[in-house]
Amino acid sequence: MTEPAEQGPPPDPQRESTTTVIVAAVANLGIAVAKAVAGVISGSSAMLSEAAHSVADTVTELMLLTALKRSEKPADEDHPLGYGPERYIWAMLASVATFVGGAVFAIYDGVHTLIHGEELGDPLISYIVLAVAFLLEGYSLRTGVKQVRGEAARFNAPVGRYLRFTPDTAVKAVVMEDSAALVGLLLAAGGLLGGQLTGSGVWDGLASILIGLLLVYVAWVLGRSNAQLLIGRALPREMRETVRSELLSVPHIIGVLELTTLVQGPHEVLIAAKIDFRDVSSAEQIEWACEEAEQQLRERFPAIRRVYLDPTPGAGQSRPAASSR
Repeated sequence: MTEPAEQGPPPDPQRESTTTVIVAAVANLGIAVAKAVAGVISGSSAMLSEAAHSVADTVTELMLLTALKRSEKPADEDHPLGYGPERYIWAMLASVATFVGGAVFAIYDGVHTLIHGEELGDPLISYIVLAVAFLLEGYSLRTGVKQVRGEAARFNAPVGRYLRFTPDTAVKAVVMEDSAALVGLLLAAGGLLGGQLTGSGVWDGLASILIGLLLVYVAWVLGRSNAQLLIGRALPREMRETVRSELLSVPHIIGVLELTTLVQGPHEVLIAAKIDFRDVSSAEQIEWACEEAEQQLRERFPAIRRVYLDPTPGAGQSRPAASSR
C-alpha cells in the first residue's frame, strides 16, 4: 500500500481573514478617490453616492482589521475566556459606519437630486471609473469567496449556509459589501446612462436612492449577525447533536443531561455539559472519561477550545445526604 502524499500545514483562518480584509480595504480606498473625482466632474449624484459607499467600506475594513488584531490577544486574569468577542463589537461599529457613512448620504443625495435636479456633465470619466472599480471589486470579492469556499469545505457545509451562519463576520462583511458594491456600480452606470439618454437627472437620483437602500440592507444583515454573536449564539443544531453523540460515545458516560455551547469567536467554541456517569464508575474512571471526552471533541471540532463537564446524577437519582457529626 502506498503512503499518502505528505500535505502541507492547514491554512491559518485568521491570516486568511486578515488578507481578505486588507485586499478589500486597499481596493476600496483607491476606488473611493476615483469615484469622488468622477462624480464632481460629471455632476452625477449616483457617482458621489458610490464614492460615499466606497469610503464607508474602507472605514468598515479598517474597523474589521482592528477587530481581528484585538481579538487575538490571549486570555489573562481579567479576561479568562479571552478577547474573541471583541471582534463583534468592532464589526457592529463597522455596520453602523456602513449605514451612516454610505446609506444615509446616498439616500439624501438621491432625494436632493430628485427635488432640485442636477446639471449633468461629461459621463465618460464616470464610465471609465465604474469599469475599473468593477474589476477591482470583483477581484476583492473573489478573494473573499475563495476563503468562504475553503472554510465551507472544511466544515462540509454548503457555501450559502456557511456564509449565513459563519461567526467569521469579517469575511462575511467583505463578501456582502463587495457583492453590494458590484450591484451599486451597475445601478450607478444605469443612472448615468438614463440621464445621458433622457437628459434628466431623475434616473441618477433614483440610482442613488437604490444604492442607499442596498446599503441599508447590508448594514442590517451585518448588524443582526454581530448582535446575535454578542448576545451569545450556540452552535447550529446539527453540530450540537454531534457534540452530544461524541460525549455519549465515551465509556462511563450514560447521559448528557444539559448541554450548553457558546460561540466566542470564528474558531473558538466553549462547551459545558452536565453529565450522568455510570453509578459504578470510580473517581479515576470519571476523570479519565472527562479527558477522553475533551480530546474526542477537539479532534472532531478543532474550534472547541474549552470543555467543562459537570458530573450530575441522572433522572430518578438523588444526591447522598451529607453525614452529620
